[in-house]
Amino acid sequence: MRVSGRVLFCRTVAYLREVGRKCSYLRMPWDFWVIFFALGVLLPWRGRARMKKLLAMPHVGLMERLVLYASTVAFQWLAVALVGWRLWARGYTAQQLGITFRDRTTLLIAGIVGAAVIATLQWLNLRRVSRIPPESRGPLQAIAERILPQSAVEMPPYFALAITAGLCEEFLYRGFAMAAFAQVGMSAWLAVLVSSILFGLAHSYQGRGGIVMTFVVGLALGASRLAYNSVVPAIFWHSAIDIVAGVAGRRYLKRSATLQAVFLGSR
Repeated sequence: MRVSGRVLFCRTVAYLREVGRKCSYLRMPWDFWVIFFALGVLLPWRGRARMKKLLAMPHVGLMERLVLYASTVAFQWLAVALVGWRLWARGYTAQQLGITFRDRTTLLIAGIVGAAVIATLQWLNLRRVSRIPPESRGPLQAIAERILPQSAVEMPPYFALAITAGLCEEFLYRGFAMAAFAQVGMSAWLAVLVSSILFGLAHSYQGRGGIVMTFVVGLALGASRLAYNSVVPAIFWHSAIDIVAGVAGRRYLKRSATLQAVFLGSR
């Protein structure tokens, strides 16, 4: 019995090792699993809870929005620092993370031109949405009124938030996530898909429509990461979306219009 037990144990261990080699996700480091749990569960929960609290307030004033912007900026940079620490501990390189500037001219042109195109489309979409009757706008009107800047004083802090979101979220979702998935053998486009799902969930405070639209944007940003082997263009594009949302949103909200376009990063 002892011999057969030992044989059974050895065969079981060998089988589990073989399964581990075939199932790439089992090779994901434990600390990366913790990070993905935070990105896929804790972060969406935090965003929804925070938005529920804001919506329960009859009015969100200047100081409340400034605190919201400052705390979000601090939170995102803290997240980047923690993830960067674990990436450094695991030996990831800048090239794996897409933090490369080999062809600076190409990256800058792609980033600036793409940002200009996206910003134009965002602005036109906001103009179109402004014609929607108030009764058809849904809960995003209340969300936009609470998180978007309402005065000139709020614009600089909001711009800092928009740029922070472009930098930090692209590092987390197109840098870290896609690199971690690639490291365990996931195909490039599957990595884009999964990272975009996480990206959409992070904006679940915007409702189902916000999740879907953010997921679609995530696919485009992930595709740019593959096309240029860098997150630089995606940072420009992401920041442009948020900046236009703040500038145009303020203008159209004064006309009692809503903001149903994609709004990224203000959690």
